[in-house]
Amino acid sequence: MAQENLAVVVHSPGDLRLVLLQMHSVGICGSDVHYWQYGRIGDFVVKKPMVVGHEAAGRVVKVGSAVKHLNVGDRVAIEPGVPREMDEFFKNGRYNLSPTIFFCATPPDDGNLCRYYKHSANFCYKLPDNVTFEEGALIEPLSVGIHACRRAGVTLGSVVLICGAGAIGLVSLLVAKAMGASQVIVTDLSPERLKMAKQLGADFQLTVKKGDSSEQLAKSVHDILGAQPHVTIECTGVESSIQTAIYATRSGGVVVLVGLGSPMTTIPLINAAVREVDIRGVFRYCNTWPMAIAMLSSGKVNVKPLVTHRFPLEQALEAFETTRQGVGIKVMLKCDQNDLNP
Repeated sequence: MAQENLAVVVHSPGDLRLVLLQMHSVGICGSDVHYWQYGRIGDFVVKKPMVVGHEAAGRVVKVGSAVKHLNVGDRVAIEPGVPREMDEFFKNGRYNLSPTIFFCATPPDDGNLCRYYKHSANFCYKLPDNVTFEEGALIEPLSVGIHACRRAGVTLGSVVLICGAGAIGLVSLLVAKAMGASQVIVTDLSPERLKMAKQLGADFQLTVKKGDSSEQLAKSVHDILGAQPHVTIECTGVESSIQTAIYATRSGGVVVLVGLGSPMTTIPLINAAVREVDIRGVFRYCNTWPMAIAMLSSGKVNVKPLVTHRFPLEQALEAFETTRQGVGIKVMLKCDQNDLNP
């Protein structure tokens, strides 16, 4: 694995809309670890060596002649999904659903955990001076939270339940609060992760114990809040947690499924149907980078506490092992040998 991680992606001079980036900070996602361990996620199968990494920020070192909004030296955050064609999904603004989209570190497309990487200039976003490279890399998971909260309709006064206090659960918490949620309760098996959720602004935390039934947990959520949440954002993909999400959400509310688990899952569908609880999927994100940058630059959202471990690129194997073991929240790899700062 380490050999692929040290790959250098060379610039293609034939495409005038590309930029060449010197990578700086790349976060490790659970999907990166899953590809490393198992070689596949669902129908996406690694059939040849693949560079991983899709949570990234770097510095522009070369621009194509048709690129007008970026200059050499600009610090940028990279949106890893780039549409390959102007299909119906592109036209209606939901390009994340395009079946032919290029996406970093999704077979057969290489990612950006390397020294140098080329990318579509239109999907590189200049970072304000007060936003660090690491914050730029964290825009990718933050975007999942933005897209989830948009899909859920989180707004001023919303009461929100978030199942799971991993990185995605925590960014969903940050975004929900920034979008005006009045109360957010977060559930998890780990007291340490719930402690982090509290530090990041969760109003209530509920420790899940193995053996708790979904209906019991839903009742506990109601008892803590004094009412059922308008919105539940499910970030674990675990069957029992999805069941809890449905039981806990108030009638007429919304359950958003962010976590990916078993392809076939048993859920109380009739319970949701007769109470008009909408169940909505989330697949990555679209049109989120400008909002995320504004959130970070204005200080409305602080993602810095999420980075708990840092490693130079040469120690990629140790970094991946740290993530695999579930230690900390977000592990960041530093790709620029001459600049190891955040």
